[in-house]
Amino acid sequence: MTVDSADSTAAAQQARPPRKRAAAKKSSGTTEKSPGGPELIQLLTPEGKRVKNATYDRYVADVTDDELRGLYRDMVMTRRFDAEATALQRQGELGLWASLLGQEAAQIGSGRATREDDYVFPTYREHGVAWCRGVDPTNLLGMFRGVNHGGWDPNSNNFHLYTIVIGSQTLHATGYAMGVAKDGADSAVIAYFGDGASSQGDVLEAFNFGAVYNAPVVFFCQNNQWAISEPTERQMRAPLYQRAQGFGFPGVRVDGNDVLACLAVTRWALERARNGEGPTLVEAFTYRMGAHTTSDDPTKYRADEERQAWEAKDPILRLRAYLESRTDTGEEFFTDLDAESEALGKRVREVVRAMPDPGHLAIFENVYADGHALVDEERAQFAAYQASFADGEA
Repeated sequence: MTVDSADSTAAAQQARPPRKRAAAKKSSGTTEKSPGGPELIQLLTPEGKRVKNATYDRYVADVTDDELRGLYRDMVMTRRFDAEATALQRQGELGLWASLLGQEAAQIGSGRATREDDYVFPTYREHGVAWCRGVDPTNLLGMFRGVNHGGWDPNSNNFHLYTIVIGSQTLHATGYAMGVAKDGADSAVIAYFGDGASSQGDVLEAFNFGAVYNAPVVFFCQNNQWAISEPTERQMRAPLYQRAQGFGFPGVRVDGNDVLACLAVTRWALERARNGEGPTLVEAFTYRMGAHTTSDDPTKYRADEERQAWEAKDPILRLRAYLESRTDTGEEFFTDLDAESEALGKRVREVVRAMPDPGHLAIFENVYADGHALVDEERAQFAAYQASFADGEA
């Protein structure tokens, strides 16, 4: 077996959830407590049992069995893509990758809650949301391969380019939402960020502007417990979702490994925004199963037991258990989906390796709309530097 095929096989195994789950602590639905005490909004327990919620059930009452299977497919395909991207980075095909492993339910649930005319501002880890918005997964990889600055037209899918600067996209989202309100549109805006970003000044400024101007924006925080190597207890004294209270709008904590609950809560928050009721902070309480990025080693700062406890709450296994017990979903569906996900992995490998390298001077293009003397000078210096290699070979 070659190195490439071995890594791709490993990617497929990582992407495919285990058939048996570890023992999970029994959950009582909406009364389950997350660490620190606050109640989680939960519609599917870790064992795949449906629980009632008087507030949020109506937001998923129209979800059919086929749509549930669609949510499952979304999570499986996203995980397979993510695993292949990780393998490609390990093979030297990508410079870096930020995995979403474990956060599929938060992203797919919230992403499927959006309407086509809503606008999404992601960080650099929202691969599942991109999938929901119709962005070709291979377009996400150009930036990580270093061949472009994004790879897709944000206005084609109302999905903004990935944002590397931590937290800045929340201000962009708030400003965009203020514009939506002034235009009189009934669409909404959703901004994604992590628990670490919630400590950034940009995020708190966005909260304040969103509240004061009653902007139709949903702040969706994926609290995956670790801001690189910094645990949440070293970032904040109070539960994250409660920060919204200080700015005058509601905050809610949802089980981020429950795709149905994430769908319901995000639909509720987006409905508030469209009705002119202002911002909402949604804290999706989840867990980053892998490294922060492929340059990180999580074994240096967290225990294996912690990961194992969260493996018992796997979002894909949770929905599969529900599908197998409460719908007519047969084994054929899962088998066909495995084959489809493998085909996606193969396509991703082929497309990435075929991406053309940009011209050496392309980095200087489009820096300024009308050009700039300093950029022209730097371009000339770099061109001369490149030419020196050709002179040496001659």
